[in-house]
Amino acid sequence: MKLSRNLMAALIAFILATPFAVAQSELIAGEITKVDQSASKISIRHGPIKKFDMDGMTMVFRVQDPEILKKVKVGDKVKFDVDRVNGQYTVTTMQPAK
Repeated sequence: MKLSRNLMAALIAFILATPFAVAQSELIAGEITKVDQSASKISIRHGPIKKFDMDGMTMVFRVQDPEILKKVKVGDKVKFDVDRVNGQYTVTTMQPAK
């Protein structure tokens, strides 16, 4: 019981000491250049993607949720996040740019 309390205290201390920015990823600015609903893919001209050490470019991404593609059109400016899913760059979230 004492060990689990000490472990819990250490875990809470670690979480509180971790900067909030680590838990939140930075959204990437981009512009939609092509939407392919049948393939669940989207082409985006984007700025740098820091977490992948990637410069800005235009590239094709898979989308995690095909509903994203129904909400955007070519020319829309967006903010999005991307992760590697099964080895492919995949858009996980997207919102209109402000």
